[in-house]
This record gives sequence, C-alpha cells and structure tokens, in this order.
Amino acid sequence: MKTVVHAIAIAGVFFIVILFCGCASTSPKSPVPASVPLTPVIPSPTPTHEPFPNALSLNTASTFGTADMTGQVMVTKYMIKPNYNWTSPSWNSPREQAAASPPLTLQRGYNMEKPHEGTTFLFVFIRLVNTGSKAIYAPSPQQFVINGDGEVYSFRSVSGADVTIDGVLERQYDYLIGKGGTGGYVQPGESNKVEGYLIYEVPAALSPEKMYLVGNLDYQTRAVWKLT
Repeated sequence: MKTVVHAIAIAGVFFIVILFCGCASTSPKSPVPASVPLTPVIPSPTPTHEPFPNALSLNTASTFGTADMTGQVMVTKYMIKPNYNWTSPSWNSPREQAAASPPLTLQRGYNMEKPHEGTTFLFVFIRLVNTGSKAIYAPSPQQFVINGDGEVYSFRSVSGADVTIDGVLERQYDYLIGKGGTGGYVQPGESNKVEGYLIYEVPAALSPEKMYLVGNLDYQTRAVWKLT
C-alpha cells in the first residue's frame, strides 16, 4: 500500500513540474508577427495660388470692340532696367545745348533716370492692330496696370514724344498714336499697327514670374498677360 501511495505522490509532483514548464498546454503558440517596415508619410505640396489662371502668354492677342470696329492687343516682351538713359531735344534747354555743342547744331544730351531705392524699372511692350474696317479708339496707357504679388502699379510716362531711350528702339505706346497724348484713333490694317512700351516702377525683389499686365481694353473687355 505504501508503494502505491509513494508512486502516486511521485506522479503528482511530475505532473506539477510539467504544468509549470508549459509542456501540458495543448493550445498552439501564436506566431510572432514579422516586423513591417513603415512607409514615411510625405506631405502633399501646397498648391501655388494663381491669381489669373486664364492669363494669356506673350504674343497672344486679345480681341476687343464690336462689329466693324475691332482691334487686337498683345504683349510682345518685357525688359527690366535698374536705370535708363534718355534724351529729348525739346527737353534740353537752349543754354544746355549751346554749352554742349557747336553753334547751330543740336546736342542730344543723355539724362539718367533712376528709380527709388529698392525698386527697378519694368518695360512692357504692347502691339495693337485694328482688325475692323473703321477707325478704333485705342486703349490709353492708364488702362494698363501691372499686378505683382497682389499689388497694383501704374505706368510712368516719359517727358515727351521725342524721348529716345538708350538701348530701346521703340517709343512710348501713347506717343505713337496720333500726335501724342494719352490715346487716339488707329486706322484699320496691319500697316497702321501701333507698337510701343509702357514703363512701370516695381520692387526690385519682385520676380517676373509673379507679374501680370492687366488691360481694360474697353468698357466690356479685360485682358491679362503673364510676363513669363
């Protein structure tokens, strides 16, 4: 009898050892998941705000007018100058010309135009053609402004119709229409086209990519050109 009790006791101890060692568990062990590499989250770029999404490119014409009185305007190019030299025979005084030239001759003395500190000069070149069969009234320079980074800049006129700017073949836009002034009539046909520049003083730090020429061509037509 003692032998049987002794065997049962040994069996019980052995069972307890197995139980604590985890060998008696019948449930399968859960597999350890493999580590999954994390994909970095790249933020989407912030969309660039385009103030004039339908702006025209250079050398693209905008039509204005109605019926047989129509015209086309385009911006052909632009030029940035930190300063410019100009001359005007009618602006230089007789005393200045007499001091700089022999008697009875005309001295075309140059004058330097400088912008305010932190600004520069922007030349925008415009081409206008009457595409109708009757004369049309051309938009004046005051109807064109530069929009740059949300700010608006008006044109700056030169001193007269006979002003010549060094390095610029064209004359100011409005002085090519009629006898000068701020506008005038343009006759039909390509041969009567008007080509000239408008000058603006803009911040030197302002990139051309952020500049637009906005023109109110008539009471119902507005056109916008992107400079780049």
